[in-house]
Amino acid sequence: MEKEDLKIVNKGLEDEMELHGYRLCRWKLALVGFGGLCTGGFLFLLLYWMPEWCVKATCTRTTVREAEVALLQSTDEFKRWFRAKVRIMLAPGKNPYDSQASRTASPQVNDGNHAHNQSDSAPPKITRNAENHHVQIRYFTLHSTKYFWDDGIQNFEVLKGLEDLDMTCSSIHSKHSGGQSKNQQEYRRFFFGPNEIDVKVPSLFKLLVKEVLNPFYIFQLFSVILWCTDEYYYYAMAIIVMSFISIATSLYTIKKQYVMLHDMVATHSTVRVTICRGDNETEEALSTDLVPGDVIVIPSNGTIMPCDAVLICGTCIVNESMLTGESVPVTKTDLPNPQLDKRSGEGDVIYGTESHKRHTLFCGTNVIQTRYYTGEMVKAVVVRTGFSTAKGQLIRSILYPKPTDFKLYKDAYMFLLCLVGVASIVFFYSLVMKVLNQEPVKEIIVKSLDIITITVPPALPAAMTAGIVYAQRRLRKVGIFSISPQRINICGQLNLVCFDKTGTLTEDGLDMWGIQRVEDGRFHLSEEKPDEKSLVTTKFISCMATCHSLTKIEGQLSGDPLDLKMFEATGWILVEATEEETAQHDRIELTYVKPPNQLLPPPVISPEQDVELSELYELSASYMIGIVRQFSFSSNLQRMSVVVRQIGERRMDGYMKGAPEVVASLCKKETVPEDFAEVLEDYTKQGFRVIALAHRRLESKLTFHKVQNINRDQIEKNMDFLGLIIMQNKLKTETPGVLEELRRANIRTVMVTGDNMLTAISVARDCGMIQPQDRVIIADALPPKDGQVAKITWHYADKPCKHSNKPTKLEEMEIIMEDGHCVDEQRPQEHYHFAMSGKSFAVITEHFQDLMQKLVLHGTVFARMAPDQKTQLVETLESVDYFVGMCGDGANDCGALKRAHAGISLSELEASVASPFTSTTPSITCVPNLIREGRAALITSFCVFKFMALYSIIQCLSVALLYSIRSNLGDFQFLFIDIAIILVVVFTMSLNSAWKELVARRPPSGLVSGPLLFSVLTQILICLGFQVVAFLLIQNMDWYLKSDIYNCTAPSHTEISNSSTNEKRIKSDVNTTLFFVSSFQYLIVAIVFSKGKPFRQPSYKNWPFVLSCVLLVIFLFFIMFFPVSGIYKFLDLVCVPLSWRLTILFIVLSNALVSFFTETVVLDVILWKHVFSRDKQGSYGVSPAALTPQEGIETYSYRCLSWLCCRRRKVPKARYMHLAQELSVDPDWPPRPKSTTEAKATSPSDNCTYQIEAIS
Repeated sequence: MEKEDLKIVNKGLEDEMELHGYRLCRWKLALVGFGGLCTGGFLFLLLYWMPEWCVKATCTRTTVREAEVALLQSTDEFKRWFRAKVRIMLAPGKNPYDSQASRTASPQVNDGNHAHNQSDSAPPKITRNAENHHVQIRYFTLHSTKYFWDDGIQNFEVLKGLEDLDMTCSSIHSKHSGGQSKNQQEYRRFFFGPNEIDVKVPSLFKLLVKEVLNPFYIFQLFSVILWCTDEYYYYAMAIIVMSFISIATSLYTIKKQYVMLHDMVATHSTVRVTICRGDNETEEALSTDLVPGDVIVIPSNGTIMPCDAVLICGTCIVNESMLTGESVPVTKTDLPNPQLDKRSGEGDVIYGTESHKRHTLFCGTNVIQTRYYTGEMVKAVVVRTGFSTAKGQLIRSILYPKPTDFKLYKDAYMFLLCLVGVASIVFFYSLVMKVLNQEPVKEIIVKSLDIITITVPPALPAAMTAGIVYAQRRLRKVGIFSISPQRINICGQLNLVCFDKTGTLTEDGLDMWGIQRVEDGRFHLSEEKPDEKSLVTTKFISCMATCHSLTKIEGQLSGDPLDLKMFEATGWILVEATEEETAQHDRIELTYVKPPNQLLPPPVISPEQDVELSELYELSASYMIGIVRQFSFSSNLQRMSVVVRQIGERRMDGYMKGAPEVVASLCKKETVPEDFAEVLEDYTKQGFRVIALAHRRLESKLTFHKVQNINRDQIEKNMDFLGLIIMQNKLKTETPGVLEELRRANIRTVMVTGDNMLTAISVARDCGMIQPQDRVIIADALPPKDGQVAKITWHYADKPCKHSNKPTKLEEMEIIMEDGHCVDEQRPQEHYHFAMSGKSFAVITEHFQDLMQKLVLHGTVFARMAPDQKTQLVETLESVDYFVGMCGDGANDCGALKRAHAGISLSELEASVASPFTSTTPSITCVPNLIREGRAALITSFCVFKFMALYSIIQCLSVALLYSIRSNLGDFQFLFIDIAIILVVVFTMSLNSAWKELVARRPPSGLVSGPLLFSVLTQILICLGFQVVAFLLIQNMDWYLKSDIYNCTAPSHTEISNSSTNEKRIKSDVNTTLFFVSSFQYLIVAIVFSKGKPFRQPSYKNWPFVLSCVLLVIFLFFIMFFPVSGIYKFLDLVCVPLSWRLTILFIVLSNALVSFFTETVVLDVILWKHVFSRDKQGSYGVSPAALTPQEGIETYSYRCLSWLCCRRRKVPKARYMHLAQELSVDPDWPPRPKSTTEAKATSPSDNCTYQIEAIS
C-alpha cells in the first residue's frame, strides 16, 4: 500500500516531493493527548519538531485521493518533511479553464469543517443558489503554493496559469486576445486566488512562540527550572537575561527582514489596471483582481507590471533589473501570429515564458514607455499571477530557502550527542553514588539531573553564533551584505570559484577598437574610426547605425552598452516618432536614423549657387533609414536583425549582427573571406570582443504589412558578409591581483561566460587564470546526427609560450589527496586546461555523463554558456565535492548564484536579493575578503565549540570527583565560573579578525576530523589527569583534615563544624583545590584553543580577550595567595596551607605547559604537517622541479609517520580527489590533440547508456 499510494508532486523540478496520504485517527489523537499530559507537554513539543512523527502518531495511512492530511518529503539530499491539511471547496466546475459563460452561479465555499484558505480574498458573490451544480475540489497549501487534486492524473498538481494549456502562439491571438467575461474572471479567481504576492509579516507574539519553542530554549527552560529547584537562582537569572536578550535580538532581526521583504514586494504591487472585456469594452480594476486569461492595457506612460503577461499588440520598453539584475532597457515586441503569414514557413509553436521572453512582460519589471499604431492600444494577455510569476518565484526562494548543507552543523549535532552520552554516564554514576550514600530522593533527582545541564551547556548555541555575528559585522564594513549568515562558515571551505567575465573580471563597458570591412569576399585593412565621411554611405555603417535595440528615454539614448558604443561610433542621430505620429502609421517607420550634416558628401552645385538649409535637409533626408521591424537579440540564437527602408527606396534591406561564427554560417559562402577563421582567431586570441555584420537586399514583393508577421528565419538567410566590429573589453585593474591571490591559496578559478571561446581563453590568460606555459584543450562536442553517435573532437587552442632560455619554477597542476600525497608521485603532471562552449557542454552532459565529471577537474573556460547551463555547471562541480563559490553581476547568473555554496552578486538590484551575498563594491576583491572572513568564522566556531566542550567536561569532572566525597561546587562558585570566566572568555575569544592573507591550506570542514578530535581528546585527558592528581594528592597530605595548620584570616575547615550540613559539604580543602585548578584550566584551554595564524589574527591583537584573560589570571592568583575573607565567604572557599597553594601553582603551570606543547608542537607542527595534512597544496599545487635537502627530510619523515599511523594509503573522501587518482594512472588522459572520443551505444541492460571510445 505504501508504494501504491506514493505520489510525486513537482516532478523534475527543484522542489520535487514525495506525497503520502493520511486520515485523522481519533483513538491515536486521544492517546497522543494523554501522553502529552503525562509528559508535561514534552510529547507535544517532540511532535511539533518532527512533522513525520506527528502525522504518523495521529493519523492512519490512506489513499492520496481520500487524504485529510498530506505528508510530503523532499527528494533532494536534505529529505525534509512537511505536513499540510487537505481542504475542500465547492465550485461550479473542476477545471478553471472551462468556459463559464452560460453559468450564472458563482463559486461557493463549503465552510463546514474545511475552511477556505485565509490567503484568499472574500469569495465572489453568489448570484443564484445552484448548489446542485457544485463539485468538491480537494487542495492543500504549502509554501504559498496551492496544490489541487486532478482526477485525470490522479495526483495533486499546481495551477500555474495559461501555460498549463500548452497554448500555441496562434491560439493566444485567436482565443485569448478578446478578453474574458466578468463571470469567467470570478470563476478563475476562485482557483488562482487574488493576484498578489502576499508576504505576511508575522506578529511578534507568533514569532515569539516559534522562537521559544526552539529546542535550545526548551532545554534552557528545563535548566532554569532545575536550578531554581536547587536554589541556584543567580545563574538561572543570568541565563534568563541572556536568553531574553538573545530572543529579543533574534525577533528584531527576523521582524526587520520580513518588513523589508514585505515593503519590497508591496511597492507598486497593487496598481489600477484597464481590463479588456468582449466587444471592445474596458473597465478599471485593481491588479489584485487579475487572473490568467485577462487582457490588460499597458498605459503609454508606463507602469510596474503586476503579473506575467504576453504582449499581443504594440511594443514596450522595459527595465528588467528586478529580473536580470542588469539595468538596461529591453524592447518587448508583440507575440507573432503564424496564421497571419502562412507563407513564412514557421510552424505554430507552443508558447512558453522562457522561450518567448522577448514578448513577455514579467511581474515586477518596469514598463518605461509603450508604442502603438493606428490608434490601437498596447495589450497583453495575463499568463501567470501571484506566486506563480517570475517575481513570486524569486520571493518564494527567499521565504523558503533550502537548508544549509554543511558538515560542521551535522558534526555539531553528533558532538552534542556525544556530550549527552557522557552526561548519561556521569548521571548514572552520580545516581548510584547518591543512592549508596542514602541521600534524600529530591537531592538524588536534582543533583543527578544537574549533571546533564553541566555537560550540555545551555549557552553553547549563543556562543557558536557569536563568531558569525562578528564576521557579518566585519563584512558589512567592507560592503558585503548577507541574507544567509550561516553560509559565512561555508565560505571558509571554498576551493573553487566561478567568475562571470563581462562586468565581473572585465569592465562593463566596451571600447571601440576598430572595424574590418569585407568587399568582394576579401578583408580590407582594419580601420580605426567608422565615422569617416568616406564610409557614411556604405552598408557596413548603415548596419551599425540600424541593427540595435536603442531607444530614447526622456531625450537620452538608452539600451545595451554594446549597442550604445557601436551606434555612438558612427556619429549618426536616432530620431523616434512621437505618439501622435505613430498613431498615424500602420506599424511602419517607428524609428529612423540619419547621419549628421557634417558627415554628408557635399552637394553638387555650381560655384555661383548658395547652399540653402533646405537643400542640406533634403540631402540628409535622402540618407535617412527607417527601422521597420526589429528581431531582438537572443542569447540562444546569438544574433539580432532588423528590417529597414531607406527614404526614397522601394525595396527594404535586412541587417544582422551577432557572433561571428553564427553570422558567417548564415551568409553566402562566396561573401565570407577564405581567411575568416584565421582573422577571427587572431583577434579573439588578443582578447578582443568581435561582432560580425551582414546584409541582405529583400525582395520587392515584401510589403510593410508582411514584414510585421514574417518569421526571422526568412530574413536571416543568404546574407552578404559585411565584416567585423572589434571591441575592446578591458580587464578591471584589480582582477589579476585577486586571481593571483586565489591561485597562491590553491583555490581554483573558473570562467563561465556567454562570450566567444577564444576571447574567453585570451582573457583567462591575460588575468592569470591560465598560466602562460599551460596548454588549453578545447572539447568540441557534436550531437548525434544522421545515424552517427555523439562525439568529441579534442584540439589545442594555441601553443603555450615557452621560455627555454630562462629557468623558471614549474607550476604543476596537481590534485592533492587527503593524506597530502599527490595523485601520482611517479608520473609528472601535465599543465593543461579544458575549455568548451555551451553547445559542447550540453552534448557532453547528455551523452558523456561520466566524462563530464572528469572534464570539470581541469575545466577552466566555459564559453557561450546560457544561464541555466551556468547553474548546471555549478551543480556538476558540487557533485564531485567541490565547495563552489560563484561571483557574477547578476545579469544572467541568478540561478548559479543561488545554487552555489556561496553566491556573491556584484549587483544590488532586486534580482540579486536571492543571492546569499551582495557586494556594494562592483569588483572581485570581495571574493578573497569573504573567504578570509569565512575561514576566520569557521576557525572561531571550532575554537568556541572545543572550548565549550572542554568547559563542560572539566566542570563535569570536578563535580563527579566532589560527588565521590559527598561534596559539590557552591552556587557562587558555579556563578563565578559560568559568568565571570566562561561567558566573558567565549564572547571575547570570538573577536579575532581574519588573517590578512589567504594561505594555501583550508581549515577542517567538520568537527569529526583528525586534528580536532585529537585536540579535544588530548586536552580532556590532560585536564582529567591534573584534576585527578590534585584530587588524590591533597588527600594524602599530612595536614589534610587537621585543625592546627591554618593561620590566615579566611575561613578554614575548623570553622566548618559550626555551619550547616550543606555548607560543610561544600566548604572543603578538596573543593577549594578543584575550584582553583579547574578555573585555571578554563583559561588554559581558552588560550590554547584561541588560535591565530594562518586563518585569524594572532590572539594578542584581540585586546578584549587578552585583557579578560590577564585580569582573570591576576584575580585568581591574588585570591589564592592573598586570601580575602569576604571573597572566600562569597565563593565558599577555605584557606589551605601556603605549601599546598604553591603545589597548586606548580600543577597549574605544568598543566599549561603540557597543554601548550601538545596543541602547538605535537598537533600544529608534527601531526598537522605529516599526518592530518588535508588539501595542503589544494587542488592546484606548486611543486619545485627538485626537492631541497630540507624538503627531502620532510618527505622522508612524512612517509615514516604515514607508515606508522596508517600502513594503507587512504582512499580520498572527496569525489574530485578520487577521480584525479584514477586519471593519474590512465595513460590515455588527457586526450591527445586531434583525437576523437565517441559515445558508443551499449545494450539496454547496461546502466550506462554510452561507452567512451577513443579514436585517433
